[in-house]
Amino acid sequence: MSDAVQLLDIMAVQARYARCIDTDQLEAWPGFFTEDCAYRITTAENHRLGFAAGIIWADSRGMLEDRVAALREANIYERHSYRHVLGLPLLEGQGPEGVRSETPFLVARIMRDGATDLFATGRYLDLWRDDGTGTPKLAERIVVCDSSRVDTLLALPL
Repeated sequence: MSDAVQLLDIMAVQARYARCIDTDQLEAWPGFFTEDCAYRITTAENHRLGFAAGIIWADSRGMLEDRVAALREANIYERHSYRHVLGLPLLEGQGPEGVRSETPFLVARIMRDGATDLFATGRYLDLWRDDGTGTPKLAERIVVCDSSRVDTLLALPL
């Protein structure tokens, strides 16, 4: 598969991923990942220093499904929504483990009262694998936030 086709496929999945979160279709969110995936949100400084622990950490699709269930049934937080603005993915290379990419993002947070602010900026460091359907799936997504200051209302996935 050519780099151009891989890039277009990844861009299409990225767009669906952002729409899934932005339109509150969170039950579909874990489906963007492989069964044995890794998902982590961390800060740029912690990533640079190689700290493995993150603000949010999951090592399977099941953990992502549990997170969505907790958001729907157990967690109490002020309702809000996101609007993702994604940059173009940069393909970093392909190896036996899959295709690596880096994608910059901005996320605005919209509160129920209409207040909107810039919530997070950063980059997605991704490892993509084909699950046999021809559609890339995330085997790993490390969300590296530019700021070390993280709002305590980090309820929804980025």
